[in-house]
Amino acid sequence: MPALSKFKTICDIYKTLVYDYSKKVDRPILHYKVDNKYVGVSFEQFKSTVEQVACGLHTLGLKKDDKIAILSENRPEWIYTDFACINLGIIDIPMYPINTSETVEFILNNSEAKAIAVSNKFQLNKVLKIKNNLKYLRYIIIYNDKDKDPNIENLFSLSDIMKLGSKFYNENPDFVYNSLQLISENDIATIIYTSGTTGEPKGVVLTHKSIISNVNATLQALNVTQNDTILSFLPLCHIYERSTGYYACWGAGANFYFAESIEKVQTNMLEVKPTIITTVPRLFERIYSKLQSNLNKQSQTKKKLFKWAVEIGMAYKAAKRKNNVNLALYSQYKLAKKLVLDKVKNITGGKLRYFVSGGAALSPELAEFFEAFDILILEGYGLTETSPVIAANRENDYKFGTVGKPWPNVEVKIAPDGEILTRSDCVMQGYYKNKAETEKVLKDGWFHTGDIGEFDNEGFLKITDRKKNLFKTSTGKYVAPTPIENLFLQCKYVDQFIIIGDKRMYLTAIVVPDFEALKEYADSNNIKYKDNSDLVNNDEIYKLLEKEFSGIQKNLASYEKIRRFTLLDRPLSIETGELTPTLKVKRKVIEERYKPLIERMYENSQNSDE
Repeated sequence: MPALSKFKTICDIYKTLVYDYSKKVDRPILHYKVDNKYVGVSFEQFKSTVEQVACGLHTLGLKKDDKIAILSENRPEWIYTDFACINLGIIDIPMYPINTSETVEFILNNSEAKAIAVSNKFQLNKVLKIKNNLKYLRYIIIYNDKDKDPNIENLFSLSDIMKLGSKFYNENPDFVYNSLQLISENDIATIIYTSGTTGEPKGVVLTHKSIISNVNATLQALNVTQNDTILSFLPLCHIYERSTGYYACWGAGANFYFAESIEKVQTNMLEVKPTIITTVPRLFERIYSKLQSNLNKQSQTKKKLFKWAVEIGMAYKAAKRKNNVNLALYSQYKLAKKLVLDKVKNITGGKLRYFVSGGAALSPELAEFFEAFDILILEGYGLTETSPVIAANRENDYKFGTVGKPWPNVEVKIAPDGEILTRSDCVMQGYYKNKAETEKVLKDGWFHTGDIGEFDNEGFLKITDRKKNLFKTSTGKYVAPTPIENLFLQCKYVDQFIIIGDKRMYLTAIVVPDFEALKEYADSNNIKYKDNSDLVNNDEIYKLLEKEFSGIQKNLASYEKIRRFTLLDRPLSIETGELTPTLKVKRKVIEERYKPLIERMYENSQNSDE
C-alpha cells in the first residue's frame, strides 16, 4: 500500500484499492456470510458494483452535494452505497437501523436527503409511514429484491439502480474515476446524526479531511498492514467502525470480514481467525461471564488450576511490561500457557494481535484478566465530532485504566474545570444547520468534549467522567458516577448498574443482575424461582448482592457509597429507549421511567447514616 501521506480523501483509498492494489493480490476484498458460509467479493466485482451503483444514482439525477441516507444493518450493500456516494461527492447520511420512524423523519427532513437506501421491508415500512411528511425525499432504494413493491412510486431495488447505471457505465467506463478526481479534502463526506442521551439528534458534519486525517493517524499508530484480518461487527453507521474498522482496514490493504452479529462474534472468530477487532467493552463482559459460568461447572481441581494459571499469566505480563521477567516466572508461564492460557486465547481464533475497545469505559481489571491469556485490549477514546479517535493505547505502549496517548497530529489539553479539549484536522465542521449548538462546543479552534479527564505523569489520558454526569448531593458533595459504577460492574452478579443521587442525601442504584449467574447461585442453594421476577424479589438474592456490594465499596468515601439499591427483572435496552445505539445509559430516561422505585429508596431518608 502507498505511504500514508498519499491519502488526502476517502476516494484515494478506493482508487488505490481497485486500480492498484487489486493487481497485486489474489484474494477477495471482503467476505460475508451466505447460507452459513463465508463467500468472498472480488476486487473486480466490488469495483463493478460500486461504479454501476454510482452511475445509477447519476442517471436518477443525483449529483455532488446532494444527500442520500442509509438505513440498514451491516452488509456489503452498505459499503457499495457508501463508496458510490463518496466517489460522486454525494453526502451520505448513515442511520442506526434501530431508529424509530420519528427519528428517521427528523433526520431526513433536517438533512434534506433526496434519497434513502433501506435494507429490507421492515426498514422500508418506517419510511412509508412518514413519507407524506418528508419534504425533500424523491427516491427509496431497497437492498432486498424480494421486498420491492411495484406499486410504490419511485421505489427501486439496488439491482434496478445497477441496471439503470449499467448502460451509462459501459459507455462511460472512466466516469467514476474522473468524478472522484474532482473531490477535494474540504468537501463534506458525511453527516452523522448523534444519538444523544437527551434532545434531538445533531448532524455532525465531517469532511474528507476530517475522516482521512484520522484514518492516516490510525494506520500510523496501530501499524495495521495488508497481512491483518479484520472482523467487523459494530454498526457501520457509527464513525468508530466506519473509520477505524473499515476505511483504515482498507487503507492498509487488510483482509475484511463481516461478522454475523454480536451474538455470533465468538463463532465467527473461530472461523475467520482475525488479527484485529474493533469492539466495545460489552463483548469482553460477555466472554468473561461465559468463562466464569463454564468454570463454575468444573471440579475444584480445575478451578484451582485455572486460578493459578490466570495469576501466573497476569504476573508474567506485568513483569514483562517492566522488562523484569525471571527464569522461574517464565517457566511457570510456559506451563500455564500449555495447560490453560492458550486454550482460552484460541476462542479468538488464535491469531489475534489485539482488540481495540471504545464507546464506553473498560474496566482495567477486565483488561488485565484478558492480557493473562495474551489477549491484548487497547482502549481508546473519541467522539463522532472528532472522526472519531482522540487518543488510544498502542500495541507496544499501553496502560490499563487509561485511554492511551493522543493520536498523531491531535492536540489535547485539560481545561481549568477538568474538561478535555482537543484541536486537529479530525474535528467536525460543526452541527448541520445548528449554529447555537456548534458555538457551545467549538471555541477558539478547540472542541470541548464534555468529558472530564487528566493526564498522568507518563502522558496517558484518563477519563474520569462525563461533565454532565457529575452531580452534587444535597450534602454538597460532588460525585462522578462512572468510576463507581465500573467498580460494581466487576461483580459477577451484575450486568448493568446506574447510580442515582443528584440533589439527594445519599446514593442509590438501579441494578440489572446477571440472570445466568443468579440462576446458578439459586440452583446451587435450593432457592426456588419461576422467572427473573421471582429472583429479584427473593430476600436471599437481595442479601447476597448486599454482601457483595458491601465488599466492593469498602474503600469508597462515605458519600460515594451506595446506601440502597433496586433490582430490575429485565435488562435496559436500546429498543426501550433506555440506552443509546452505542449502549450509553440515558440517565434522564431511567430516572423518569423508574421514578416510583427510586423514590421508594429515599423514603425515610432523614434516618440515613450519611
